[in-house]
Amino acid sequence: MELMIGRVIKPHGIKGEVAIEPTTDEPEIRFALGEVLAGRQGNKETQLTIKAVRAHQNRLLITFEEIPDRTAAESLRGMRFFAEPLEREEEDEEGFYDHELIGLKVLDVQGAHLGEVADVQHGPAGTLLEVDLGGKTALVPFVHQIVPEVDLYTGHVTIDPPEGLLDL
Repeated sequence: MELMIGRVIKPHGIKGEVAIEPTTDEPEIRFALGEVLAGRQGNKETQLTIKAVRAHQNRLLITFEEIPDRTAAESLRGMRFFAEPLEREEEDEEGFYDHELIGLKVLDVQGAHLGEVADVQHGPAGTLLEVDLGGKTALVPFVHQIVPEVDLYTGHVTIDPPEGLLDL
């Protein structure tokens, strides 16, 4: 399964640099010097090698070996970059990749089936699990007090929602 790790927003300057919005938790690994990125834009697939990278206003400014000038950089606008998930160093490492959570069964603390995780949303206030409750959707804050257990082995998350959270 490939994950989107970033996308080209626009060219920057006249020397072929592009502004990239990273969508990965590990931009320093994914967008390191010398890394070869797999880019897709419509039906076109491209391999690009990172020549230079620097941070700029919550984005990355990247120069690729294959992109010599602004005209070539302009042709990358909207390109999305994909990569395989990174392997975890430890089995008990805290945190989960979005793709690991999507599709998990959602149970209440008594073990009753409520639905399944349809999506994961990241915002400035934290992470939310979008839970499909069979005809309606609830956004559940992904914090230990409300989601005390995530069991990837059995394929479920247990939630202990405050009163009214699922009634919206």
